[in-house]
Amino acid sequence: MTESAGERSAEEKRRDQLTAAPKSTDDDARPRIDVSETAEGAVRIDIRDDSPVRPGGDPDLV
Repeated sequence: MTESAGERSAEEKRRDQLTAAPKSTDDDARPRIDVSETAEGAVRIDIRDDSPVRPGGDPDLV
């Protein structure tokens, strides 16, 4: 599928949303997950090792 001349890609829309806040930076739009699919069709979602924000909260506070 091709995009029309005026349409933005999903990645461009995501970046715009994540950098819209007054104090946001381009780092806020960096990917935080990796999505892969196995040969059997199972989808795997992994939190990237270099992600500045990880699920589960701060381990020092839990």
